Amino acid sequence: MIPALFGLVLAGGASTRMRTDKALLDYHGQPQVRWAFGLLTKFCTATFVSVRPDQRDDPSRAGLAQIVDRQPGIGPIAGISAALLEHPQAAWLVLACDLPFLTGSTLQHLVAQRDPRKVATAYRSAHDGLPEPLCAIWEPAAREPLLAYIASGKQCPRKFLINADTALLDLPERAALDNVNTREEFESAAATLRHRPSPRSKTVRVQYYAILREQAGRSEETLDTSAATPAELYEELRRRHPFQLAAAQLKVALNSEFADWQTPLQHGDTVVFIPPVAGG
Repeated sequence: MIPALFGLVLAGGASTRMRTDKALLDYHGQPQVRWAFGLLTKFCTATFVSVRPDQRDDPSRAGLAQIVDRQPGIGPIAGISAALLEHPQAAWLVLACDLPFLTGSTLQHLVAQRDPRKVATAYRSAHDGLPEPLCAIWEPAAREPLLAYIASGKQCPRKFLINADTALLDLPERAALDNVNTREEFESAAATLRHRPSPRSKTVRVQYYAILREQAGRSEETLDTSAATPAELYEELRRRHPFQLAAAQLKVALNSEFADWQTPLQHGDTVVFIPPVAGG
């Protein structure tokens, strides 16, 4: 059985170079930690925020489910290892809180391409080709080798993944994992996001079957959307309907043909999200 996927927002850093808490920066109309938390909830069975012991009662984090670092002071690897210890049967979709350019479609691609036989599934950096450990899926099999790695005095999650049995993927969006560490970078990123053009709206027809039809309360609907791909469209629909299945549990068809979740949507497309068939 494939382990359940839990989400973890890494928000326990000291933000030394930024000189203010990066988790509280606002790129999308809310504190970044809450934006990242909401993004993960679309793909995960349960979602948590990683905090240092002294951050547990911080107002920006207090209302969110937390996992507290067991070895504070060793960087993001403390949050990852604490999560693997807290829920050892779960896999963890780990996400740094300082990735303002990340999109739901990039996360969807990672989840869809997950290889649970590996220690982790991660993207290759668009800059150096090395694993990106802070937007990656860490499987339960990572727990023991990661704890041994930390016990040996090592603290770099990237170097751990370099030497582990890691499935590596190419980034579908080159800038998606560009992080922000200084005030100057924050101002530049915020300006870029403000001036990013709004996606052009298109009209699509969506058909529902089985449990999706029950949860949507209809068999089909026609709607205007700015979603660029079926992955983005399904995220939009999950905000509209009480869909309980993650996109990774579904197949998608466009105009009566099975399609990839990243296929560009066109005006007039018919989209079908196909749930797993019960029985057999």
